[in-house]
Amino acid sequence: MQIVVAGQGYVGLPLAVRAAEVGHRVVGYDVDPHRVQQLAAGDSYVEDVASSRLRAVLDTGAYSATADAGALADYDIAVITVPTPLRDGVPDLTYIETCARTLGEHLRPGATVVLESTTYPGTTEELLLPILEETSGLKGGADFQVGFSPERIAPGNKRWSFEGTPKLVSGIDATSLEVIKEFYDGIFHTTVPVSGPKVAELAKLIENTFRLVNISMINELATLTDRLGVSIWEAIDAAGTKPFGFTRFTPGPGVGGHCLPVDPLFLAWKIREDLGVPFRFVELATDVNRHMPDYVVQRVVTALDKRDVAVTGARILLLGLTYKINATDLRNSPSARVAELLTGLGADVRGAEPNIPDGAGTELTVRRVDATPEEVAAADAVVLLMDHARFDLAMIQQHAAWVLDCRNRMSGANVEVL
Repeated sequence: MQIVVAGQGYVGLPLAVRAAEVGHRVVGYDVDPHRVQQLAAGDSYVEDVASSRLRAVLDTGAYSATADAGALADYDIAVITVPTPLRDGVPDLTYIETCARTLGEHLRPGATVVLESTTYPGTTEELLLPILEETSGLKGGADFQVGFSPERIAPGNKRWSFEGTPKLVSGIDATSLEVIKEFYDGIFHTTVPVSGPKVAELAKLIENTFRLVNISMINELATLTDRLGVSIWEAIDAAGTKPFGFTRFTPGPGVGGHCLPVDPLFLAWKIREDLGVPFRFVELATDVNRHMPDYVVQRVVTALDKRDVAVTGARILLLGLTYKINATDLRNSPSARVAELLTGLGADVRGAEPNIPDGAGTELTVRRVDATPEEVAAADAVVLLMDHARFDLAMIQQHAAWVLDCRNRMSGANVEVL
């Protein structure tokens, strides 16, 4: 089939390449001409898609990248994987709206449009479908098919591959569900049909809200157990020996990426907007995690005070600036807030992030350095925010004057854990 994947980011590119590999003709559409240029050159910027895989589907002609909306004509299935950010706590669906109008202009009878972008329940039927109908002049269900299938991308996850992760599928009617399921059956090992788009939309938000709330609970406990003189890490290990009724979550300096800091707030916004009541768990969990960087900074300042070192002018080395281990993604990373707070206190803040190439990572506001023995030894305090595999933790522990280990990877007289 002729497939369009609109949005060639960390969700859209893996889907586009996989669809090309299983035999479809795929057009990867993105409005960013720089991205398109990179893709056309066979240069993947998504960690789960090797450049060799991208070049292979380019060479066979099964995949092409474009910023030209005219190239979208005659598609059989179009999948929308565009961003859905929050603006001042309100979902911004303008990317979906714009994409829907573009696809609607090329929509023909018998074609199918699937939304994968994370959003609140009702978006597919109440926003996407009317735009497609208005733009095309066709009727959803009667003339074309529509559905929602949430992305479950986990960058860097070695246990669950893209195609090995079960895929939820839904449609606005039985025919839509049948077509969408058949498409994804050829890409994923397992598909799980549900009764409608609202169920699939809510299921995605439940998945991320579950993680947010549990991480928040553990993070808040970490701020309390230190004062109680109890190791939160040992207690988590002990609780993990129970073979049922327990899921392991560990503390950290906060949450980042697009999913956890953003997606649950879509649900909170929808509930408050439609029902007029708060979703208290999400609002509380968000507040706890938003203040974890403050707690990290408080621990650093307290430790410096104990050594008679003023935070003003202190040299502080932050290790691991991405939001996720071994990743290249800086979006909403709590490291940015930690750096901002320490800089505001007058500290000389430096950051080591081996997964971001020199010249990239323009979002970083700290001086970039390598985690060398000399750099580690020169720091008044070292903060391990993300325990990337490329860090030599034994060397860091040996040369550091003091370490705040937010990941419980080191021990010793010069190490405190979060």
